[in-house]
Amino acid sequence: MTDIPELQERLRDFAERRDWKQFHSPKNLSMALIVEAGELAEHFQWLTQDESFNLPDDKLQDVGEELADIFVYLVRLADQLGIDLPEAVDRKIALNEAKYPADLVRGSAKKYSEY
Repeated sequence: MTDIPELQERLRDFAERRDWKQFHSPKNLSMALIVEAGELAEHFQWLTQDESFNLPDDKLQDVGEELADIFVYLVRLADQLGIDLPEAVDRKIALNEAKYPADLVRGSAKKYSEY
């Protein structure tokens, strides 16, 4: 499923059928998102850079499930707030392109305020 509005509708229906809408406030969804991000980070804790790129299949499956959880909460949160995610991403990319011109920052991890 690649269509965000279709996914939002599916998730909305999923929550409504379980009477979970009452729990899906922006506050609760943002907290759940952070919890899932922490669970994702746990899979990479103590790994070397190389190990993080070469996860065994079972670990990669687990990481995929954490990413899915994060995405679900993100999409649900945007839906609850009426935020058009693709539009927000487009705006953010444009802002980042202005803050981090490729010819100026290539190969540097410095923040835009440091150059």
